[in-house]
Amino acid sequence: MKFKNLKWSVLLMAGALTVVSCSDDFLNTDFKGAVSEGNYYQTEDDAYHALIAVYDIMKKESGGFENMIAMLNAGSDDFYAGGGNASDGIGIQSFSNYSISQATIPGSFWSDYYQGIFRANVLLQKLPGINMDAAKKARFTAETKALRAYYYFQLITQFRNIPLTTTPLSQDQWYSFPQAASRADVYAQIETDLTEAIPDLPPMLDIATEAGRISKGAGQAILGKVYLYQDKKPEAAAQFAEVNGTPGGTSQYGYKLLANYADLWAIDNKFNSESILEAAHTSQSNAGWGNWGSGSDEGNTLNVMVGPRGYSSSGAPAYETGWSFNPATLDLVNAMQGDPRFDATLLDMNALVAAGQASYVPGYQDTGYFLKKFMPTHADITTGGGDVVLNYRQNTYTIRLADTYLLEAEALGGTGARAQALLDAVRARVGLASIPVSLDNIMKERRLELAGEGHRWRDLVRTGRAATVLASRGFIAGKHEFWPIPIRETENTQIVQDPNY
Repeated sequence: MKFKNLKWSVLLMAGALTVVSCSDDFLNTDFKGAVSEGNYYQTEDDAYHALIAVYDIMKKESGGFENMIAMLNAGSDDFYAGGGNASDGIGIQSFSNYSISQATIPGSFWSDYYQGIFRANVLLQKLPGINMDAAKKARFTAETKALRAYYYFQLITQFRNIPLTTTPLSQDQWYSFPQAASRADVYAQIETDLTEAIPDLPPMLDIATEAGRISKGAGQAILGKVYLYQDKKPEAAAQFAEVNGTPGGTSQYGYKLLANYADLWAIDNKFNSESILEAAHTSQSNAGWGNWGSGSDEGNTLNVMVGPRGYSSSGAPAYETGWSFNPATLDLVNAMQGDPRFDATLLDMNALVAAGQASYVPGYQDTGYFLKKFMPTHADITTGGGDVVLNYRQNTYTIRLADTYLLEAEALGGTGARAQALLDAVRARVGLASIPVSLDNIMKERRLELAGEGHRWRDLVRTGRAATVLASRGFIAGKHEFWPIPIRETENTQIVQDPNY
């Protein structure tokens, strides 16, 4: 996160403090004497660094091999798992072919978000006792609650039943904690956190000093999604309307669609007017194979994952070689033929090879089409330390304006003048003519507009279309709408596995 003067952030875990980075600026800080829960959380500075540690989990979207975007893409009809072979990343492979089990689901998809919730619970417990400016304390509290809500939302949309706690638990307490709260109770807590947080979040951010933090608009966008996933459509539409404003115009929070769709994927175009919430990355955390996936690495791993293996060019774009995950399905390629967003979304390696401009080594499930939105580029190679492929710096959108336009149109039932205007605005941005608004056309537009950004699988599940669309992959209705709980979370605990697994 690109917060003002951020050099290091601190997290509390089992009574000890560990240094992590969440900024383009990185500095190893030598601590003098012991740092523990007892002598920390004394000052505003302490609270600030603890808040950054809560934000740090946001990088799960595209950081590390087990990142949300690559995983969710692999389970959709738009992409395969890919990689080097059928056993390259057993977690992503088993989700892609729906053989996923409690033994193959990567544990971090559960534990990382609970780590973020633990950090949030600790900070919320400590904030009342910290001597600091009251307005800043209220904002820190609001941001922490919004983050906790977001992490619980990530968990409840991926797992059928999850434990719910709003206080920090020791390891022993976690082992004896009840196996799960009701889904209604989890959603109620998420709604409570967000409705309490939104009034104390700033309407606008100073991008020079506060980029990456949660604003009022981001809080409302998250709440809108929470309502929509519970089929509370009027409530969802109301939240999205506050975020979106007049379709095609500038909203009350300064959000506006970028004029050029391809500019969304320019590496340096971070925190632009279309961005509502981003997962931030840096090339300066010196990540190497020794600390990759440890929490102290801050690079974008999705970049190297989606690049073609053995890529070399002679007059073609200056991409870097990658690991060939998430090759696009021909179904997506065919759906995007003739769409103005094709070239910004997919890299056609077949055409480059045929023209003699590039070569590559086909990977597993290769189709010759790669996810261009996150392609690793030569210009993005780190100038810092660590391993080059682990230090890409492209941010990824968690929520952007075109997403919330289409979600509002869906919440409006896919009918009416405002829903039509929202759909038209997304299409007009890329030079497409108006088409009649309907739920089917909204879903088609979401597929093309948001391709490869990790939304498609959840869209299919949320709208009840997954069983039909993903039948050929092995998707079983009533089972595969959720992931199994990782086996280590059910060993020696009260947590009970999803009965469908």
